[in-house]
Amino acid sequence: MPAVRYLCPDPDAPNPTLTAVIVPVPMADPLVGGFRNDLDVAASWGVPAHVTVLYPFVEPAQLNEQVMAALATAVGPLRAFDYRLDRTAWFDEDVLWLAPEPAEPFREFTTAVWRAFPEHPPYEGAHGDSVPHLTVAERRRGTPTEMRAAERVVRQGLPLAARAERILLIAGTRALDSWRIVHEFPLR
Repeated sequence: MPAVRYLCPDPDAPNPTLTAVIVPVPMADPLVGGFRNDLDVAASWGVPAHVTVLYPFVEPAQLNEQVMAALATAVGPLRAFDYRLDRTAWFDEDVLWLAPEPAEPFREFTTAVWRAFPEHPPYEGAHGDSVPHLTVAERRRGTPTEMRAAERVVRQGLPLAARAERILLIAGTRALDSWRIVHEFPLR
């Protein structure tokens, strides 16, 4: 029996090996969903369009009432807010992403969760600064030509108005369509 109890279980999904804390961005799906399905590996795993708060998070086998309570306490004071996805940007030539504006509330979310779980730095500490972003395409899934073509189309649909209303704890594997919601934390 998996340690994780999904809000939407799938008996055929493999036992999770990874978790993440995210802000879902469903209003971006009509614009970027098709590109993400083809060009973003996380989308193939079943991870929805999102801005990452903290990844990787606690190992699935370690999720328990204490972890859930600590996460609830960390995100409890956070407030819902409106933002825009108003431009594309790149991490080198490897990742095409949408920039949320304002970005600072997303940084505050990451800081709050990381403070509660200091043993889990964003992206395992690989980047000096965790830049809030919504990934559209990655070089490991698409060619530079495909990614630039996606950018041209996506730019025509910007800006997108959005609202951060909830934070999700999700879990899954690197297998197709394996990620599920473990818990939803509504923002005040």
